[in-house]
Amino acid sequence: MGLHASPSNLPLMGCSAMAQGILSSRANMNSFPEKTLSDLDWPRLLGALAERCVTRAGRCLAETLSLQGDRASVQASLVQGREALEALERGEPLPLRGFRDVEGALERLKMGATLGPDELRDVAAMLAAARTLRRYLAARRERMPALHAACTLDPSLDGVEDELNAAFDTDGFLVDDASPRLRELRTAFRDARAKLIHKLEDLIRRHRNILHDDFWTEREGRFVLPVRSDAQRFPGIVHAASGSGATLFVEPRSLIPLGNRLKVIASEVRREEETIYARLTSLLVEKLPCVLAAANGLALADLRAATARLSLDARLCFLDLAPEPVLELRDARHPLLVLNGSTVVTSDLSAEAGKAVVISGPNAGGKTVALKTMGLVAVMVRAGLPAGCSPGSRVGLFDAVLTDMGDEQSLRRNLSTFSAHVTNLAAILEQAGEGALVLLDEVATGTDPREGEALAAAILDYLCERRAAVACTTHYEGLKVLALNDERFLNASVGVDVATMTPTFRVVYGAPGSSVALSVARRFGIPGAVIDRAERFLPQETRDFEQTLVHLNEERRALDLARAAAERTRASCEQRQRELEAELAQLRSRSRSAVSREAEALLEAIRRSREELRSVQARLRSGKAPDARELKELERTINEVAARSALGGSLDKGLRALDDAPAAAPETLFKGARVYVPRLRLEAEVMEVQGDQLRVAAGPLKLTVRAREVQPSRATPSPSRPNRVQGSSRGGPAPEENLLRTPDNTCDLRGLRVDEAIRMAEQFLDRSLGKRSVIFLLHGQGSGALREAVRGVLSNSSGVARVRPGSPQEGGDNITVVTLR
Repeated sequence: MGLHASPSNLPLMGCSAMAQGILSSRANMNSFPEKTLSDLDWPRLLGALAERCVTRAGRCLAETLSLQGDRASVQASLVQGREALEALERGEPLPLRGFRDVEGALERLKMGATLGPDELRDVAAMLAAARTLRRYLAARRERMPALHAACTLDPSLDGVEDELNAAFDTDGFLVDDASPRLRELRTAFRDARAKLIHKLEDLIRRHRNILHDDFWTEREGRFVLPVRSDAQRFPGIVHAASGSGATLFVEPRSLIPLGNRLKVIASEVRREEETIYARLTSLLVEKLPCVLAAANGLALADLRAATARLSLDARLCFLDLAPEPVLELRDARHPLLVLNGSTVVTSDLSAEAGKAVVISGPNAGGKTVALKTMGLVAVMVRAGLPAGCSPGSRVGLFDAVLTDMGDEQSLRRNLSTFSAHVTNLAAILEQAGEGALVLLDEVATGTDPREGEALAAAILDYLCERRAAVACTTHYEGLKVLALNDERFLNASVGVDVATMTPTFRVVYGAPGSSVALSVARRFGIPGAVIDRAERFLPQETRDFEQTLVHLNEERRALDLARAAAERTRASCEQRQRELEAELAQLRSRSRSAVSREAEALLEAIRRSREELRSVQARLRSGKAPDARELKELERTINEVAARSALGGSLDKGLRALDDAPAAAPETLFKGARVYVPRLRLEAEVMEVQGDQLRVAAGPLKLTVRAREVQPSRATPSPSRPNRVQGSSRGGPAPEENLLRTPDNTCDLRGLRVDEAIRMAEQFLDRSLGKRSVIFLLHGQGSGALREAVRGVLSNSSGVARVRPGSPQEGGDNITVVTLR
């Protein structure tokens, strides 16, 4: 059960085994030649991924990551990586404790060998990590279904882990309780050794005059005394002598039987220990497929966790696969440049089947980086990794990525630069077809410019005819013009700052770019006199063409700046509109709260007046007239009610806009319905309907109103507020409120060990300070140890105002509610 811990379900563990199994798509590598992967810096990217793995098995997976063959496996990898990233962003990263490499131990298990104590302990640590991962994923099954399915592990391994751990102490030695026979033998060994040492100490006291010192030691497993070489005869066996020869290490004759007995017991202890190691190894052999699946599952989880960390570090994005092979990249960036800390200028890049993008512009302007970014995105997505672009991009699966970049000159193969390029181009033309992405840097250069230009145009035309998606860089004017006359070709260029004649490094589509070779040469140190001569040698039409391209790019740059400014203005206006709407809603809420408080005070004054009036009436009926003091108090109360009523009138003017809503529809008026009564500024409940008359109740106040005098209920769910820690205004404790628990303010600790849960809770608390007023910790019931540990730690935290169990509506004792300062 639970053996599908890796995409291939193979019971293999070693690096070579994983390269054969988990990543079994090497057969597809012909579509991604080694030259392509080298041109695109793929090994460097895999190295960056491997650096973020915490286990050797995970690093091995990352370093041998190849391109997966089918759409389903790619989609599964992307979903698993996205789940790992979301968990990392929530502050709940995959729990992968660092444990030792178990590859050698598992290989020995497959060969039937008995594992040693260190190997058994290493495997036990790996099983403990697998248990933690299984519990973590089980508690988050709804949030992380793909990872839960890919890393489902056998729970019966917990018993094996417990038995392995119970057999060793913290120092890695077998405990006496590992077997009854071992306890018996070790007890006998200790007793025999203690008896032998007692006799040694007795001999030291009796023969102190012939001993070199008052101690005993061991030589070759025998207990000896340091006897002076010039001493009289001392019965025993000499096992060694000191370097000077002044001391002989002699085993006393009287101790030889005890020493022999000790040797025999020690031998029996070692045999029993080997028996225990064999028994523990047999437990692993019985569960070998599950053990290997656990190791593979941990390696896969480590790879996905490393992918998530790489995604954050390199600002990568997980994309949904497009149904067709296409590249539509927004804000594309080369991930290795981001990781290097370089200032990266993003560009929108695209390529599609049957069309060719011709990128022109100055040298060192970013044309080749753009090609590499496009190719790397295609390869990364094929490998199930996030891409260096922004959300909204579209990327499909390419069956092949073919490149011609760099100088392929080879003296050993007797190839010139041009010959090497042509050889590579011939191979590309043979392999290219629909579903292939072809990237050509400076196509058909290194020969006569006119012939090279013609050859380049023919190659692009042939590739488009074969329905390949093509992108190339060039300085050939003929290719730039070709893209103006043929809809299969699209011009793109690296922008140039006219003021400084330097590249902007941003690729824009729709216009060719100027090479500005002379300006580049000047910038890199060619003397001005040489540049001036070169300009005189340029044909006039060439200079005119270059100047036109420069001005065209400048106009485009100005339009881009204007568009960006308009976008910023629009975003600012939308933000201001949202802020004003929020402020208006807050003012309305405060106004209604103020009216409600005034209405409550008015009702309280009316209640007191009624009670005092009843008291006066009772005194009058009894014939006792109220005295002056009572009459004065009654007058004060009546005046207070009148004043508050007048205040209600003034409030009516300020809140008249709130009463402009139409009267409630007759069909909405029934017993139990909620309505708004403008004259009271309160929400009320309909108690009775009698024709056009309604009997309504607003708290303790009940009155009769006409149907046209009420409006639809304005009650809307208000956001839950955290319980106050301090007492109320009267000094009593703040009333408990049922708070709204959401995924954003809840941290799920179920399935974690105590130390892991505390660490995750503290991280969640740190991120919440200043952002939330209350958080929820979901730990479940269990034995209560996790709950008490978490509450105890957080109660002493400086950022916590209060810690309490959840109310029945909030989840009861399964939840801890933490109010933040």
